[in-house]
Amino acid sequence: MDTLALWPLVKTFTQRTGATMPVPDPETAVPKLAVSVLMLRRDAPELEIFIQHRATTMDFAAGAVVFPGGRVDDADYVAGAAAAPEETVLERHADAWHQTAVAANGDETLQELSVVLLAAAIREVREETGAALTASELLPWANWVTPPGGPKRFDTYFYLAIIGPSVNPRHQTTEADASHWWPVRKVLDEAAAGNLQLLRPTYTLLKDLAGFDDLQDIVNSGRPIIPR
Repeated sequence: MDTLALWPLVKTFTQRTGATMPVPDPETAVPKLAVSVLMLRRDAPELEIFIQHRATTMDFAAGAVVFPGGRVDDADYVAGAAAAPEETVLERHADAWHQTAVAANGDETLQELSVVLLAAAIREVREETGAALTASELLPWANWVTPPGGPKRFDTYFYLAIIGPSVNPRHQTTEADASHWWPVRKVLDEAAAGNLQLLRPTYTLLKDLAGFDDLQDIVNSGRPIIPR
């Protein structure tokens, strides 16, 4: 149960007993919306993905290998409202996220937040790699929520994007020491050897991708997105 949901019970307990309890901080108790994009290289000899090596000075996931992405900003709500995707794209994304937290308040809110998530994903990729993606190139793929108890919690929506030769993502973020293409299996092998640090969602997503034969199988998998 969420910490905030328990607060009325805690308040009653303290009133009856005179005990003192710290007031929960909603900034840490409620997961913040975030996005991340798994960019896969089209026409590579083996499955390759664009990764970032987080700077060791970061206060979250320091030193870990991650994918481009970050927290949803206020500007993403404005950008999403100003440039909503095509109706077919929006319907596909809303349907994909229908078991996640953004669907909790009904279909209208789900569609609105699907637009916001798309705007955030496009912005984060552009800011961190220089690559300009469109909403139609982003495929909803997974949803991970940080467990309670940590100093920061995120409700992260992961997308896939198949990147052709005309798009050239590069390293241009201060949050990472390096960014580049690597074979998915090489990332997993290096992590197994202790040379790379992978967060659990990153490891699981890479393992999932490694289980497919090719990009077409990945795109056509149609797997349901269930929060993890």
